[in-house]
Amino acid sequence: MHDTRSGAELARSFDLSALPPAFYDDPFPYYHALRTFDPVLRLGDGSYFLTRYADLQAVYRDTKTFSSDKHVEYGPKYGTDSLLYEHHTTSLVFNDPPLHTRVRRIIIGALSPKAVTALEPGLIAMVDALLDALAAKDDVDLIEDFASTIPIEVIGNLLGVPHGERAPLRDWSTAILSALEPSVSPAAQTAGNRAVDEFLAYLRILVADRRKHPGDPESDVLTRLLHGEDTGERLTESELLHNCIFLLNAGHETTTNLIGNGLAALLDWPEQKQRLIDESAPIESAIEEFLRYDSSNQLGNRMTATDAIVGGVPLPAGTPITLCIGAANRDPEQFPDPDTLDVRRSPNRHLAFASGPHQCAGLHIARLEGRIGISRFLRRFPAYRLRGQPKRGGRARFRGFQSIPVQLT
Repeated sequence: MHDTRSGAELARSFDLSALPPAFYDDPFPYYHALRTFDPVLRLGDGSYFLTRYADLQAVYRDTKTFSSDKHVEYGPKYGTDSLLYEHHTTSLVFNDPPLHTRVRRIIIGALSPKAVTALEPGLIAMVDALLDALAAKDDVDLIEDFASTIPIEVIGNLLGVPHGERAPLRDWSTAILSALEPSVSPAAQTAGNRAVDEFLAYLRILVADRRKHPGDPESDVLTRLLHGEDTGERLTESELLHNCIFLLNAGHETTTNLIGNGLAALLDWPEQKQRLIDESAPIESAIEEFLRYDSSNQLGNRMTATDAIVGGVPLPAGTPITLCIGAANRDPEQFPDPDTLDVRRSPNRHLAFASGPHQCAGLHIARLEGRIGISRFLRRFPAYRLRGQPKRGGRARFRGFQSIPVQLT
């Protein structure tokens, strides 16, 4: 499905609260039109939609002017007495210093380079076992059978969630994150609140058990979060529980879409796929290009804490802003031939993990999972091809596939 209107018409009619079906399949013509004709677009609700790389960078760098706190914005959206409101206003990503700084410092300590490096042997073994299972199947879905399984297992291992208790994690994560869409139906809100409630109830049991039986803080992130910092600073019970949910949600969504979007893109760019298969291009640069070309997280949000100017447009204090990461990562001012997949692209300073103090805390884990997952899949099944029509997830904020049916040989 394609929108045949001109670029000027696409920009003039753009409405984040009522996106056309064609947008979910291919948002990039809309992004291109907005960057060209109205890069600092005022939407009908008085908020602004930014699509240029330089404007996003400026906002990311200035955390005093552009606030990440969501108490004002999410009160009307979810209701201040809802669990979705409690969760999204407590999690790391939707807060400003000093709370953001304190929580991030403890989480970063739990996701140290040493801890991430230690994951690699186990991750390789897990991915190879998944590939063995794929080889035994006639019908394979890259998302259900492969991409979505990897981050659930990794985060489950980091938090010490027993294998027999991981089944609900993906559905909880999807329901909670779906409620972050620009427009949320009552049914999606109900599902999101129920998921937070069930997830919190499970985590209370898990945390109580870990307090009695601590793991190794070098490898058990939940134990590390419980211990806090060497200074004795610890998370409150609410901060601990909600940021455990955040870790799963952020890790699950980003990595599932990185692997799924990357393997799907290679089918559209067979010469790039061959470069990875014959190792004429490094998998590390390919991962960065997948992150840029079809970013898992397409939209971010800020609110002006003071009067500001963005892209020459004055924005009064209290103005909500949507940062279009997907558009910035295709900005020709920053990336030559931005609509071309180039697995050897360098430099590649994409914004898939945001930038500045709010840069994704789990980016090293996501890169590791993407590198191991995609490289070992290509080595095992270099001739994979579609056996049906892939289905997008139907979301604007998080861009990925619901299913990618493939034939492996």
